[in-house]
Amino acid sequence: MSTISTDSNTDIQLLAAGCHYNPHSFLGVHDTPQGCVIRLWRPGAKEIHLEVLGHLVRAERVDERGVFEYVVNQKVSSGDYKVFHDNALLAADPYTFLPQVGEVDTFLFNKGCHYEIHRILGARRKVVHGIEGTGFSVWAPNARSVSLIADCNHFDGRVNPMRSLGSSGVWELFVPGVGNGEKYKFEIRTRENYLRIKSDPMALYSELRPNTTSIVFDVDKYEWNDREWLAKRSKNGPMNIYEVHLGSWKKGEGEFPQYRTIALELASYCKEMGFSHVELLPVMEHPLDESWGYQVTGFFAATSRFGTPTDFQFLVDHLHQEGIGVIVDWVPAHFPTDDFSLNRFDGTALYEHDDPRKGMHPHWQTAIFNYGRREVTNFLIGSALFWLEKMHIDGLRVDAVASMLYLDYGRKEGEWIPNADGSNFNIEAIEFLKHLNTIVREKHPTVWMIAEESSAYSGVTHPDGLGFDLKWNMGWMNDTLRYFSLDPIYRHFHQNDLTFSLLYTFSERFMSVLSHDEVVHGKGSLIGKMPGPDWQKFANVRLIYSYMMCHPGKKLLFMGGEFGQWSEWDSGSELEWNLLGSASHKGLCDCVREINHFYHSHSALWEWDFDWRGYEWIDFSDADRSVISYLRKGELSMLVCVHNFTPETYSNYFIALKGAKGVREVFNTDAARFGGSDKINSEIALMKGGFSVSLAPLATQIFEVVSV
Repeated sequence: MSTISTDSNTDIQLLAAGCHYNPHSFLGVHDTPQGCVIRLWRPGAKEIHLEVLGHLVRAERVDERGVFEYVVNQKVSSGDYKVFHDNALLAADPYTFLPQVGEVDTFLFNKGCHYEIHRILGARRKVVHGIEGTGFSVWAPNARSVSLIADCNHFDGRVNPMRSLGSSGVWELFVPGVGNGEKYKFEIRTRENYLRIKSDPMALYSELRPNTTSIVFDVDKYEWNDREWLAKRSKNGPMNIYEVHLGSWKKGEGEFPQYRTIALELASYCKEMGFSHVELLPVMEHPLDESWGYQVTGFFAATSRFGTPTDFQFLVDHLHQEGIGVIVDWVPAHFPTDDFSLNRFDGTALYEHDDPRKGMHPHWQTAIFNYGRREVTNFLIGSALFWLEKMHIDGLRVDAVASMLYLDYGRKEGEWIPNADGSNFNIEAIEFLKHLNTIVREKHPTVWMIAEESSAYSGVTHPDGLGFDLKWNMGWMNDTLRYFSLDPIYRHFHQNDLTFSLLYTFSERFMSVLSHDEVVHGKGSLIGKMPGPDWQKFANVRLIYSYMMCHPGKKLLFMGGEFGQWSEWDSGSELEWNLLGSASHKGLCDCVREINHFYHSHSALWEWDFDWRGYEWIDFSDADRSVISYLRKGELSMLVCVHNFTPETYSNYFIALKGAKGVREVFNTDAARFGGSDKINSEIALMKGGFSVSLAPLATQIFEVVSV
C-alpha cells in the first residue's frame, strides 16, 4: 500500500522536473503510519530489487514517474538495506545519510578561510558509519538543482539529485559503494531552467583530453619516502632551476611520456648537471596541449596526459630522494571559457566577474577570477595548499601576477573600471595575493612562493607588500638578451644594459631567468639569438649563462638552452638531444654542468644574494672594451668575476683589488674542454693595487681571492 500523501506529490513533481533541492526529505527511510518505508526514485525503471535485512525483496512502484517503496514492519537504518544501482552495484541507499559537509566547513568556506577545503569539496573517498563510498559536493549557489551523473547511474541526471546545504551554496551527496575510478560530472539546472554539464572544479583526476569527465581518485594512498628531504628543506642556500615542459623534454614511446619514466631520467639528469630544482610548466589539467598548461581547467588535478596522480606523486618523491626540489607553475590569474569547466558554472558569473571589463582578459580571451568573492579566493588558496600538502611541492611560481595587479592591464581607455579614487590597482587581487602568501608562509615556511611579475610594482617580495619570496627579474632578462643580440662591435654603446640592473637588484628578492617565454613565438632559440659565426654563438651562450650565475639572485634556465638547441622550442616535439653528439654542443653542456657545480660549492655566489654586502663593483665603466668586473662576497669567501663581451683577447688586463695577497683563476668559460680557445691564466701576477690577467674572448673568468 502506498504511503504517498498529497504533500508528497509536490516532492514527486519536483523530482520529475529535476528541481528538488532537498531529495533526502522524501527519499530514503521514513517512519509512516503504515510502517518504516524505504522510498526510492528511479525514473524509467519498471522494477527495483533491494536487499533488506539480508533478504532480496522487490519494491513496489507507487508512482509511474519513478517512485518505488518497500514497507518494513520494524525500524531500519542505512546499514540494514542495500539498493541495486543502475549499473548493478549493490550498495547502501545514498538518501539515508546525513550531510557529510558540516556547518563549520561551509561557514569557513563562505568566509574564504577554509584552508583544508580540498578535503571537503569535490569527490572524496570516505567511510560513514562503517560504509565505504564517495562524498560528492560542489559549490553552485545560483543553481535551481544539481544532480550527480556518473557511471553508477549511467550518467542519467534524473537519478541522483543532490541536497542543497542552504545559503552556503554547497550541494552534496554521499554515494555508498562508489570508489576510485568512478567517472562523474555534475548536471546543473540554472535559474532559467537550462541544463549545464560540468566537470568537478575540485576533481583530483580527469579523463585524458579531449574527454573531460572527472574521475574519483584517492591521493592519500601514496606512501611517501621523502621525509628526509622535507625535514632538511630550507630557503637558505644555492638555487639554480631547470625549467621543464614535461611533454617535450623527452617524448619516449606513445603520445606522451609518463610521470614514472620522466622521474627516473629527469632526476638523474638534474643531479648530473648540478641543478638544485626543476620547475615544471603547469601540470594541472588543461584541455589544449598548445597552451602548455597555462589555461587550467583542473586546479586540483595533475594532468592525465602523463599518468595518474599517484604517478605524479612518485615523480616528486623520486626527485626529492635524489636531492632535487620541485616547483610548479600555478595560474590563478585566469581560466579558459570552455563550457565544461568553470565558466558561468551555475549559469551565472560565479568564478569570474560578470562585467567583461573586469571578467575577461583582453590578450588571452580567458576569464579573470573574481578576487572579491571569498569562496573564489578560498578555492584558489585551497588549490595552492593542495599542491604543497598532498603533492609535496616545494614551491609555486605564480604566473602572470602583473595581469592581476592592474585593472587596466592590456586594456585601452574606456575598457576598464577604475577604483573610486580613479586608481588602476586591483585591490581585491592584491589582498588575495597577500592572504595567499601569508597562509603559505604560516603553514609551510620552507616553501618558495615566486612571482612572475613584469611591472615595477613596489614590494612584491616585501613582508609588508605582496609577500612573495622571489620575483622573476624580467628587467634583467630583457636588458641582457637585448645586449647579447647585438654584434659585439656595437656592444660598447650599450654598456648601460649590463649595469642598470644593479640599480634595483636589491630592492626586491630577484631570480634571474632565461625562460621558456624567450624561445617561442618567433623569438628563436637561446643560441639562435647570438650574433656572429658559430664559435661566437657558442661562446656567447657560455658567457650569458655564466654571467647569470655570477649575478645576484637565484637562477633559472629553460630546457634545451644548456646544450644549445638550434630550433625554437616546439611543445609538440622533444628536445634535440642528438646535438650532444657534436663537440660544440657537448662542450656547452659540459660548461653549464661545471659552472652549476661550481656555483653550489662557492657560497660567495649565493650566500648574500639579496644583500649589498654580497656584491661590489670593481669596474663597470670599461665600455670601450665591453668588460665589467665585480666582487661576489660571502661570510668567509670572495670571488672576482670578470666578463669580456667581445671576441677580442686582452692581454695584461688590470683588475683593481686592494690588499690582495693571492689570486688564482678557478673558472674560465673559454677552456678548451668547453669548446673555447683555452686562454687560461695558470699563473697570476699580483701588482700594486690589484692583479693583471689575460682576458679570454667572449668569456667569463672567475678568480678566487686567497686572502685580503
